[in-house]
Amino acid sequence: MNIFGLGLPEIVVILVVALLIFGPKKLPEIGRSMGKALRGFQEASKEFENELKQEVQQLDASKSPKVADAEATQKVEKAEEKQAEVS
Repeated sequence: MNIFGLGLPEIVVILVVALLIFGPKKLPEIGRSMGKALRGFQEASKEFENELKQEVQQLDASKSPKVADAEATQKVEKAEEKQAEVS
């Protein structure tokens, strides 16, 4: 079991220390608030990723075919040059 690069013994020690510091009554409350914060972070991350993908798609769609063809030709030429250097 490996969570955040921590093994089972490290997680147990962290939980015991948290139990000693916060007590058994506050620990579930802290866990809930941490879970909500993590969920909010994940939702914001997904939203950002989706917006970024939409912007990239819009930029790709707005490029003229001539520009896209020119870029593709340049990439092919560079790949051919690298292949010739390797050979």
